[in-house]
Amino acid sequence: MLEIEFDRLRPIGLTPAIVQALLQLDFESDRGCAVRVTEVQRETVHVHDGDSEFTARVAPALQRGFTSADALAVGDWGVMQTDAHGAPWLTRCIPPQTQLVRRAPDGSRQAIVHNVDTAFLLMGLDGDFNPRRIERYLALVQPAGIWPVIVLTKLDCVSDGGARADALRARIPRDVALVAIDATAATAAQALVPYLDSGRTIVLLGSSGAGKSTLTNTLAGAEVQTTGAVRASDARGRHTTTTRTLRVLSGKACVIDTPGLRGLRPDIDAAELGASFRDVAALGQQCRFRDCRHHEEPGCAVRASVDADRLANFHKLQREIRRDHMDPLARQQWQQQMKVRARALRARLREKC
Repeated sequence: MLEIEFDRLRPIGLTPAIVQALLQLDFESDRGCAVRVTEVQRETVHVHDGDSEFTARVAPALQRGFTSADALAVGDWGVMQTDAHGAPWLTRCIPPQTQLVRRAPDGSRQAIVHNVDTAFLLMGLDGDFNPRRIERYLALVQPAGIWPVIVLTKLDCVSDGGARADALRARIPRDVALVAIDATAATAAQALVPYLDSGRTIVLLGSSGAGKSTLTNTLAGAEVQTTGAVRASDARGRHTTTTRTLRVLSGKACVIDTPGLRGLRPDIDAAELGASFRDVAALGQQCRFRDCRHHEEPGCAVRASVDADRLANFHKLQREIRRDHMDPLARQQWQQQMKVRARALRARLREKC
C-alpha cells in the first residue's frame, strides 16, 4: 500500500497529477511511501518525505532502466521502501511532468532537473552580462513548459545596471519577467515573492559566479550554500556548487541550486527554437521570399527589425540543432569537413608567421 499524505507533501511540490502517476506504479511490497529526490550522488540519493530528508540506496532494477536523458535527477518523485534490515531504498520513479535536458558535445542528451515549475535565469550585471546566454537559457526552458524569470544580479556592483537591464529587455519577449536585484540584500527576496508560492519548484540556472548560491542563501534566510568570490578579470566563479540540490524554503517554494553549466546546448528542434524566437518567426511571414533564411536575401523583414546580435544568436542555435539531429553518417561527414577547415586555417596562420 502506497502512503501519500497530500497536505504533508504539498509543500515539497506534490500535485494531483503527480499523485495519479504515483498511484499507477506497480511495486512489490506491502508498504511504501512517496518521496522526492533532493540530491543525487554516485551510489545514493537524498530524498524528502515531507517531514525530513534522509539518504537512500537506488534499487538496481531502477538504476538499470535509466538512459542519460531520463536518468534519475533532482526533483524526481518516487517510492521509498525499506528492506528486511530497515534500510531505505528508492524502488520506483514516475516519468517527470517537466524536464530540462541539454545536449552534450557528442550529441547525447543529459538530464539536468525534473518536475520544475519556474526557472530563475541568473546573470550578473558585471562582466558576466551576456544577452546571448539568456536567449539560450530561454530556448532551453520555454519548450519544456517551464515559466522563465530573468534575474539580473549584482545591481550593487555596477553603475550602469539600469541601462544594461533596459538593453536586455528590448531584445527578449515582453511576456518574460525580468527583475534586477542585489542578491545579498533582503529586498531581493521581496522582489521575488510573486514567484515563491508554497509548493512551487524553482530551479536556479546561470554561469558560475552569477549569484545562484548567494540568492539561495538570501531566499532561505540562512547560509545553506557555500559561496565564493569571482575572478576580477572576467567576473567568473569557481564552481563552489558541485551538485544540484533541492531545498525547501520555510513557508515558500522549493529551490534547486545548480552548478554553473560549462556548455549549454538546448535539446530542442527547429519548431521549438521558433517558439523561443517568436519575433523572428512572426517577422519571417513578411519577408519577400517564402524560403528566406534571413541572411543576405533582399527584402528580409527580419534583418530590418531584429537586433543583429540576437539574429546571429538565432542562426547559431539553428546550426547546432541541425548538427544535433544529424544521422551518424552525416555527423561523420560534418566532422571530417571541420577537420579539413581546421587544417586549412592552421596552414594559413603558419604562412602569415
